Amino acid sequence: MILLPAIDLYEKKVVRLTRGDYAQMTVYNDDPVAQAASFQEAGAQWLHTVDLEGAKDGSTPNYSVIEAICKDTSLKVEIGGGIRSLDTIARYLDAGVERVILGTQAVTDPEFLEAAVRLFGDHAAVGVDLKEGAIAIRGWKETAPEPAEQFFARLCALGVRTVICTDVSRDGMLGGTNVALYRALSQQFDLDLIASGGVSSIEDLQR
Repeated sequence: MILLPAIDLYEKKVVRLTRGDYAQMTVYNDDPVAQAASFQEAGAQWLHTVDLEGAKDGSTPNYSVIEAICKDTSLKVEIGGGIRSLDTIARYLDAGVERVILGTQAVTDPEFLEAAVRLFGDHAAVGVDLKEGAIAIRGWKETAPEPAEQFFARLCALGVRTVICTDVSRDGMLGGTNVALYRALSQQFDLDLIASGGVSSIEDLQR
């Protein structure tokens, strides 16, 4: 198992949302680079990051923070949130990011997803955020019409290797993970699955 500590960014600060609600935001640290360094000191090799502002509007306001984390630590960084163009993917990879997570655009624009996988291979991962069984998009404000199971099958057919799956109802709640969901997905699809949302104990990781 590979553990990925996570940093959610908003206005260049480390924050957490409760169930994806921007009105329920807790600020944990004003210095994301220092936070990333502390994760590295604890033994982490990977870091999962999300640009929460980018997730809403498709911009990259926290790009400089990601660039600094890549420069000042030896962590392998993955970034998601608002990545909706091939140029943005290339820019993040040039900054030293190891893996770019495609969310809304991967769901709504099949041609974009296909091009990203073709051009960037395993550096392009897909984030699938599930809200009551449906795929949540645009900062979890909307849901996609395509059934989740169909979308996972499409990802496998395209050659996507890594999928980060978040159960929105568990995210930020510190109440445990949706083990049944991740078990079912692991059994049904040949993917490297990263389980996200609700991890709060060693027992969660063991399960």
